[in-house]
Amino acid sequence: MSKLIVCLTGMPGSGKSTVVSALKTRGFEALNLGDGVRAEARRRNLEPSGDNLGKLMLELREKNGPGAIAALLTEPIKNSQSKVIIVDGVRSTAEIEVLKSVGSVKLLSIEATADTRYKFLSSRGRSDDPATREKFEERDNRELGVGIGESIAIADETISNSNITLDELTELAYKVIEKWTDT
Repeated sequence: MSKLIVCLTGMPGSGKSTVVSALKTRGFEALNLGDGVRAEARRRNLEPSGDNLGKLMLELREKNGPGAIAALLTEPIKNSQSKVIIVDGVRSTAEIEVLKSVGSVKLLSIEATADTRYKFLSSRGRSDDPATREKFEERDNRELGVGIGESIAIADETISNSNITLDELTELAYKVIEKWTDT
């Protein structure tokens, strides 16, 4: 049986990483596309600011093709003993195609309003989080520019992260994945 690769997509701050953290406590293995970019930034001794990581992501895609970021994860997926792997932060159909080369792919989109996402990101405290609404909108536009809107549009399932608790969000995601593993 091939590995099931559950790709989480959604705009920055929609709740993808939160879902991943909760699913990890239920025994799922998880990888993050952004971690690949952050690792490359460390190799190059770049400060992991939002601007630097954004530029590096675009540079890697320009140099190695639109699936370049996902390609950073193919070896860890192949080497994993897990039957189900959660991949956080898929942005484009090219990345999905790269991941299909190492397993069966399902796409789960997490949605939230711009206000909800901005509030979450501005309080999260990661080095690449936007400090202003202007930086937030710049980041959204950069994400849309690399095709995230298309990956959201073709998702196999979508969960709305509005007016629900963390437990409810986690349970919805878990049930979707459970359904996919039963088929």
